This record gives sequence, C-alpha cells and structure tokens, in this order.
Amino acid sequence: MTWARRWGGYIVLVIVFAIACGLLSWWQWSRRAETVAEINLVETNYDAGPVPLDDLLPTLASDPADAKWHPVELSGTYLIDDQVLVRNRPRNTSGGFEVLVPLQLDDGSVFIVDRGWVPAGVTPERPDSVPAAPTGRVSLVVRLKPSEVEIAGRTATDDTIGTVHLPAVAALVGSPTYTGMYGLLVSESPSTATVPLASIRPDEDEGPHLSYAVQWIAFGILAFIGLVWAIRRERRIGEPRRQRRERDAEAEDAILDSAL
Repeated sequence: MTWARRWGGYIVLVIVFAIACGLLSWWQWSRRAETVAEINLVETNYDAGPVPLDDLLPTLASDPADAKWHPVELSGTYLIDDQVLVRNRPRNTSGGFEVLVPLQLDDGSVFIVDRGWVPAGVTPERPDSVPAAPTGRVSLVVRLKPSEVEIAGRTATDDTIGTVHLPAVAALVGSPTYTGMYGLLVSESPSTATVPLASIRPDEDEGPHLSYAVQWIAFGILAFIGLVWAIRRERRIGEPRRQRRERDAEAEDAILDSAL
C-alpha cells in the first residue's frame, strides 16, 4: 500500500474534522455576538427615562428591536375581566405564572401589561391567589418587550395561555391590540396594597461562548498538528528499516559479484 493510500483517508478525515470545528466556532461566535448585543441593549435602555408609548410604537404592530427594555409611560383602564395567566413561568427554582392584564388606552386601543409573577398554588395548574389590578384610570411605566413566538401544542383557554404570543392574546381580548410588543410593569399609580412580583433584570453575563469558540479553533489546529506528528513519526520509524534493506541489498549484490 502506497503512502498516499495509507494516509489519504486520515488526511480527509482531519480536514472534515477541522471544517466541523470551524463551523462550531463560528456558531459560538454568532451566539456571543447575539448575547453581547442583548447586553448592550439592556445597558442602554433598561434604566433610561420613560418616554410616551407612541414615541417608540407608532402603530399597533410596531416592534423595533432597539426599543426592547426601554421604559414607556401610558395611561388607561385595566380590563380586569380579560386578565390571563401565562403558564409554566419559572422564577429561580419555583414554578408559577405571569399575570397579563390588558390596558385600554384613551383612543380605545389595548396594550398588554405583564403585572408580574405569582407562584403556583397547592394545585400546580393554578395559583392560590392573584393580586387584583387597580380599578379606574391608572398611569403606568412599563418596559417594552417583543411578542413571543407561538409554540405548537401550547393552547390557550379563557384565562391561561402557554406563551406571550400577542396575536393570540389579542384574539382573546377582541379589541384593537398592540401585537408587536407588550410591557413589563415598573410602576402604576394608583397601585394596590398587594402586587405580583416584579420582573427580574436580565442577566448581563455573556457566558462561555468566547472560550468555546477559541477551543473549537484549537481543536481543529491540534488535529492537523497530530496528523503531521504521526506522519513524521512513521517516517522516522521507517527510515532505519529502509536503510537496513538497502544495506542488505548491497551485501547481497557484493556476494553475487564475488561469485561471478
């Protein structure tokens, strides 16, 4: 078997492995870029001063990416009878629900407000109690968050939903509703004595994506280094054998020459 036939398969395997490592490294770089962009958005918007809702959401379907986490101010009346709970919302190690209450604005449109989190009750399918939203006209500050995607199999009922998919919530409300973004409650006036737990500030740790990206590149390089080492080792081991064969051949030729 020639050198090319013996080592060709290993060379192809190492090249494929290195390409796979490069793709995995690129994937980690992409994830890091997304995480860093989200962190920058939190740092820019989360503690910014509130602006009127219409400044950031000029239409019901508006969902500008740079508006996420930005506080806005609005006022209206809670549609308490249309309150819905979002199922399967963990907080730390506890299961619970997000409390969504539609707020009808002065122009008749509806904006969905997430008033906060309540724990699951004795029966995990329901909370033991949900603090009631204030009645009458209220003024709010909320932080904007985009609608979540619809997840197959998570059906909606009259008072529970599986995800904050705003078009589905709008269908339950039955009025013109903002479907691009909703709001996490920051403050409301007047408020009530008991309120759901406020949302937690997003984590600003970018995670291990950078180190993973570097590691995958290192794995690809090490594969080539290992291949070169193996080839050179074989050549070092094979060289004495070739030299012995050459010496033996020379000795045989000398014996044949002397016999002639």
